[in-house]
Formats: sequence, structure tokens, C-alpha cells
Amino acid sequence: MTGLEQDDAAVDGDGAHRSWRVFHATGTAPAGDPPVLPPAPPWREFAGEPLQTALAADDRAVRRRLGSNGPRPSLRDEEIDTVNAALLLRRPLLVTGPPGVGKSTLAHLVARELGLGRVLQWSIVSRTALRDGLYEYDSIGRAQAIAAWRAGAAPEAAEQAAEQAPYLGDFVTLGPLGSALLAYERPRVLLIDELDKSDIDLPNDLLHVLENGSYDVPELVRSALPTVSVFTDDPGGRAEIIGGRVECREFPLVVITSNGEREFPAAFRRRCLPLEMRPPTREQLVSIVLSHLRSRPEGVDTLVDDFERRVREGGTQSVDQLLNAVHMTTAGGFQADAHGRKLMELLLRDLAKGR
Repeated sequence: MTGLEQDDAAVDGDGAHRSWRVFHATGTAPAGDPPVLPPAPPWREFAGEPLQTALAADDRAVRRRLGSNGPRPSLRDEEIDTVNAALLLRRPLLVTGPPGVGKSTLAHLVARELGLGRVLQWSIVSRTALRDGLYEYDSIGRAQAIAAWRAGAAPEAAEQAAEQAPYLGDFVTLGPLGSALLAYERPRVLLIDELDKSDIDLPNDLLHVLENGSYDVPELVRSALPTVSVFTDDPGGRAEIIGGRVECREFPLVVITSNGEREFPAAFRRRCLPLEMRPPTREQLVSIVLSHLRSRPEGVDTLVDDFERRVREGGTQSVDQLLNAVHMTTAGGFQADAHGRKLMELLLRDLAKGR
């Protein structure tokens, strides 16, 4: 028995199974109750309220991202350990690696295996600011709604009209980060995709929110309403906010991806656990293909070998390209003649060359 197996096989005095490793990268959703996560360290405990109901994962969306729900080797042991450490310590993961290596897929893999529901995704561009991830307040829309309400309210029906006044919560929508920090019994999974594309100030702006697991919505703080129901980033979702303050109950698993286009401040990096993902092994590539196509098409091994060769020679290729190439070869009537080989070259082209 290896050291990892011995640690995972440890039991408490009453015989109950215990392990700090709850994620094993199997690619399989829990058959019954989801795994019990280890308790948070005392310095990462939060007491947000009221408790909210998390949205279940969209099975079709998960299958598009991960393929069928079945076992597959997808991560190396050291990568699995880093993910488990982030879950235990309630710290963000800073995931780096070449494009197409599966950095963003990791968030969906963890959410599926641990039954953590729908993944919240915040895609970063150069203009993205912290508030974009926290919440949006439609001040213009509310001003127009109030003006229309006042114009249509009859003086003799003031009491009735007051009940029909535009509701503040209908003009506030929490963003992906803001929704992830709501109070849930189990942590949500938040994917912050390509943070290295952000403005230089965004990583520092994130520090306070990620450290404290909370934030204020000033428009709700100033409101006379003690509790306001607002929209969330989940489709059709709403959440109750007390006193304009949002605080998590369980700190979310935050997966931050970076293509290495820039360095992040030391203060930001020390609050994250670094995870550098390497290109998949041959076994992992075959497993990914089988998971997505649910079969082993003829010629898949040849295409996997060709894909591996291109990567070894320094090419920048994405696993998506391999999936496209394999699916193309199974299309009816496709011929691997001169035209077919040219098309394969197009599908498996080096992405670093710009065309």
C-alpha cells in the first residue's frame, strides 16, 4: 500500500472513514449523497446568512464539457493533491498551463465529482472591474420605472400605489463572484477564467473580497428595507440579502486560470495555491476521447500518436482539436486522401502560429 493509500484508508477511533482527500478526479458524479467535505480551518470559517439554495448542475452542459459520466484518468497525483489542499484550506486555486490543457475544465470536474452544483463562470477581459463580478445595479432602469410609476399613480390611491412601487431588488443582479459568496451549506465552484487578461489593478482588488468572503452592496445598505431579494447569476435565481451585506457560509472553491501572459502581485499569489497543469498523457488523451465520443473509433490511436508528436515537437495544440479530428474521421464519407490529410492538418494546426 502506498503512502497516499495509507492516508486515505485511515479511520477514526469509532471506525469512521476519514481523509482530507475528497476529490479523486474520477470524472464520476456521486451515486448517492455527495462526499462530506473536511471542516474549514478556524481562520477560514464564515457565518453568512440566510442560507440560500444552490442551483443543480445542467447535466447537458456538464456532458458537453466533460463527456459521459464515467471513470477516466484526468489528473496527476500531485495535481489532485493540490486541489484537495485548496478544498481543505478554503483557498483559491491559481491554475496555469498552456492553452487547451484543461484549466477551465478542472472547475467542472470538481463540481461534478463532489456534487457542488452549477459552476459559476466569470470570464475576464481587459475592461473587467471588481464590481462586474460582484453585482450590477440598473440605476437608469429603476429611475425610469419610478418616473413611470409616479406618473401613473393617482393621488386618491396613494396607499395602493405605494404597494406597487418599483421594487429595489428587481434592479440588482449579483455577478458570478457575488453569487458564489452567498451563504450556501456547501461551497459553490467559481471559475475566474483568464485573469491574466485583466487590468493591472483587478488582482489586488480581489484580495479583500477573497480574504474576507464578504462584500457590501451600497445601494442596499442605504435602503430602508431590512431584507431585499435580488437576482443572482444562476438562471432564474434569486437570493435574500440582509442589511445590504453578503457573506459566505462556506468559502467557494475558486479556480483562477491564467495563460501566463503576466505576473501577479506577491500579495495575491500568496493567498492562492498554485497548480501548473501539464499536457495530458497518452492514456489521458485516449480516455478523454472515449468519454466524449462514448466509443473507440477506428484510427483513434493513430490520431492520438500524431497529436502527441506535435506537442512533443513544441507545438501548441488543444485537446479540442484532437476531439474534432477524431470526430471528423468517423463522419460518413470522409476519406483520408490528399484532401482529407490537408483537412487534418487544418484541424491539428499549431495554434501558436496565428493561423
